[in-house]
Amino acid sequence: MAKPSPAEKNHWQTLLSLAPWLWPKGEPELRLRVVAAVVFLVVAKAANVLVPIAYARAVDALTPKGAELVAVPIALVLAYGGLRFAASAFSELRSAIFAKVQARAARRIALNVFVHLHALSMRYHMDRQTGGLSRVLERGTRGISFVLNFLLFNIIPTIVEIFFVAGILWGMFDISFAAVTLGTIGLYIAFTLLFTNWRLRFRRVMNDTDTEANSKAVDSLLNYETVKYFGNEAHEARRYDESLTRYERAYVQSETTLNMLNTGQATIIAVGLTMVMLLAGRGVMSGAMTVGDFVLVNTYLIQLYIPLNILGFAYREIKQGLADTEAMFALLQEPEEVRDAPAAPALLPGPGAVEFRDVRFGYRQDRTILKGVSFSLPPGRTLAIVGPTGAGKSTISRLLFRFYDTTGGQVMVDGEDVRGVTQLSLRQAIGVVPQDTVLFNDTIRYNIAYGRPGATDAEVEQAARLAQVHDFVMKLPDGYRTMVGERGLKLSGGEKQRVAIARTILKNPRILILDEATSALDTRTEQDIQSALRGVSRDRTTLVIAHRLSTVVEADEIIVLQDGQIVERGNHGVLIAADGLYAEMWRRQSEAVAAAEAAAAAQAAADLDGTRISRARDAARE
Repeated sequence: MAKPSPAEKNHWQTLLSLAPWLWPKGEPELRLRVVAAVVFLVVAKAANVLVPIAYARAVDALTPKGAELVAVPIALVLAYGGLRFAASAFSELRSAIFAKVQARAARRIALNVFVHLHALSMRYHMDRQTGGLSRVLERGTRGISFVLNFLLFNIIPTIVEIFFVAGILWGMFDISFAAVTLGTIGLYIAFTLLFTNWRLRFRRVMNDTDTEANSKAVDSLLNYETVKYFGNEAHEARRYDESLTRYERAYVQSETTLNMLNTGQATIIAVGLTMVMLLAGRGVMSGAMTVGDFVLVNTYLIQLYIPLNILGFAYREIKQGLADTEAMFALLQEPEEVRDAPAAPALLPGPGAVEFRDVRFGYRQDRTILKGVSFSLPPGRTLAIVGPTGAGKSTISRLLFRFYDTTGGQVMVDGEDVRGVTQLSLRQAIGVVPQDTVLFNDTIRYNIAYGRPGATDAEVEQAARLAQVHDFVMKLPDGYRTMVGERGLKLSGGEKQRVAIARTILKNPRILILDEATSALDTRTEQDIQSALRGVSRDRTTLVIAHRLSTVVEADEIIVLQDGQIVERGNHGVLIAADGLYAEMWRRQSEAVAAAEAAAAAQAAADLDGTRISRARDAARE
């Protein structure tokens, strides 16, 4: 006997994984629905098996006997109608009763996966593709419905019904009827499964190219501005069309082979029906069978072949549904790189002291980013971290927020190692204003209130005032109900940044991280934002990650990072006097600012001279 393939083992494991969701603990109503659905299924199939018998006896009652026509027994007709109604009604009742179980299972599994995805580390989310991931969730949820509908309430009951019918034919007539029926259906099923397995390769290519095309489309649309900056619309369309072309090719192959499958199935059914009808015709001619028996055999076979007509489709969808469900369940197997320690307590309320003790970290084992960084940030003080690109500045904020765990040393908050407390309590104590503020495609009010869901309108507006964005919002036609667009694209950089600040104010954290919060803004906007940030950081422990040194001159202490190590520390005056790396960076930025200001002044003067010359010419013409 052949061993099951790894794919078949996975399918069985997936079905076993689904079982607990269909028989949930502490849900007596859902368990009762499962039992009722099984009962209704059995009743529906029993009625279905009896329908041909009632039909055959009614036909016999109509058959002329001698010169007289026997009256049609009303009871047989009523029984026939009642059985057909029962078969259909109980089948529909089964579907209606089980619908809630099926929907609840799909919902809870999808929610479980969604929650788990949010628990995965930043490393995972930096590698994944949003479009492809959303497709896995969508297909997985749909796959559960396909598997339950087709497998539990179509394929398995039909197979059971086939053996019941074979037994009835054998008992009523002889073994040849059962043998031909089982042989025909066996050949039909074998041909369908083997041919469908061969066809699945085209379906897989269709799904892969569909996922690829969707990922490219989502990625391209999310980066709409970048596409426009470089005029690469044609390039993006070409990449998208390449995936669609592969999908088109696989689709044509899939549909063509489906036509071949249908032809083969029709041939097997026709041969089987012909053979059985020849046997029944011979029985009628010999007097061993009645006309009603002839009709009974024909009715049974047609009744069995109708659900088997969709066997290829059902088998393919079940296999695809199982594969899609496996892919969704596989997401649950993704390890949580950053996990709470067993029975980890919440971070206790405190003043907000931060300390890094000989912290070492690398995103990859062969590349260390931080090489023994140590510093203390007392409560209510401001510490700025500056340095060249790639020095490890933003890594420090990610370790404090515990997006990653250190590979060496400790990160402490109020005397507690961040690895020993719950992530939720740690992150509730920290607020972040990032450089690249991404807003939800919702209203301004929703985006501000995201800092503390459930906040009142008054609290949202107060946070907006402190962030100096309230007046701007009130000038908009829809005020706080204004939609910000995908990723906040309807707002300017400064407006998005103010919304982000308001959101953080509403959160009211005791520790504040400003991760290059103004580096992408113009000088005037930067000054306005800095004013708002000073108000936010007052009386809070503040960690500033900065590129522009002009934004950190008021910090209590400045740390200069280079190649993952602290090379200088002190306040602005001390570091300028030391004439080291910080002083060199300060001079370069000051020269760049002076040059920009001189260029702007020269351009303004040129524009003014141009205006004067134009006016003089106009006056001369007059």
